[in-house]
Amino acid sequence: MTAVIESEEHKALRSAVAALGKRYGRDYLVQTVAAGKPPTELWSDAGKLGYLGVNLPEEYGGGGGGITELSIVLEELGAAGSPLLMLVVSPAICGTVISRFGTEAQKRTWLPGIADGTRLMAFGITEPDAGSNSHRITTTARRDGTDWLLTGRKVFISGVDMADAVLIVGRTEDARTGRLKPCLFIVPTDAEGFRKRPIDMELGAAEKQFELVLDDVRLPADALVGDEDAGLLQLFAGLNPERIMTAAFAIGMGRYALAKAIEYARDRTVWKTPIGAHQAIAHPLAQAHIDLELARLMMQKAAHLYDAGDDIGAGEAANMAKYAAGEACVKAVDQAVHTLGGNGLTREFGLASLITAARVARIAPVSREMILNYVSHQTLGLPKSY
Repeated sequence: MTAVIESEEHKALRSAVAALGKRYGRDYLVQTVAAGKPPTELWSDAGKLGYLGVNLPEEYGGGGGGITELSIVLEELGAAGSPLLMLVVSPAICGTVISRFGTEAQKRTWLPGIADGTRLMAFGITEPDAGSNSHRITTTARRDGTDWLLTGRKVFISGVDMADAVLIVGRTEDARTGRLKPCLFIVPTDAEGFRKRPIDMELGAAEKQFELVLDDVRLPADALVGDEDAGLLQLFAGLNPERIMTAAFAIGMGRYALAKAIEYARDRTVWKTPIGAHQAIAHPLAQAHIDLELARLMMQKAAHLYDAGDDIGAGEAANMAKYAAGEACVKAVDQAVHTLGGNGLTREFGLASLITAARVARIAPVSREMILNYVSHQTLGLPKSY
């Protein structure tokens, strides 16, 4: 049964992370984006305080918690206006996959640095022609003696310029069937044949997006994470936390926008009455709050199921949480901007840039339409259309 009342430890974590977020705030992120820099200072401080690795095992420098705790970290930083996108990628996806399936050497090499923020790993799955269809991934790995040779392309890979390595989803040939099966490889960003190109995005974010070209990148045998025959299981062990953390990102952003609108609605007076007294203003804000709270409940359920080891149950709940949080975030941001009117489009109030940012939660890492496909097929038992 999912606990709907947070423990004292979780309340303390939420409060502590909120205090860190408040020290940086939205202004820090805006200045970082304007300077074209990554949020190094906030990332470093979060690492020193133990927040980046709160989900990783204690024996490798982590906090011994789970995705439940890491989602609290991201949500509260987002609610303070300074979300860290790479929390979704480095500790949640890569750290989780390595801690669950990596060799002892891989764990000792990567997890302590991921936990304290001194090392960072990006994640590469999306391809130009595959989209949401991971079965069409064309990045392939072939054996060359004891080594692997990795060839392919990836797009929309976050934070490669900040990363020491990228956890790449490729495919290898099954010797028994000849079919290609997914596998995960740790690829250093300074490897020969590894090239990155920034993608020009209109979305303003501190973390840049990249296209990767892998041209016969030679990797040692121990670059493979886990069992060559269990790649799909390992892949989804990383994708479920990704969806949960995307929900946390969206909920935090929605909370930030809503708080700005509430403050404005309390203070802005027209005809001697605060505009928040009018139901046309108050009710949509109340609805936005309800939607965010409902999305958070589903996120907490998904995190609880994942941390309890129920990968199948977590898959369904994580998709629902990501869908609900994306919708709630877009509505909250839209209503916040609308509440402020013309002021909602000014730099002074800092909400207009969230209009674009909020769309990310509907699009990435999987579109809302693909989630509806998943739920209609997996949950409702309806025929597949694809």
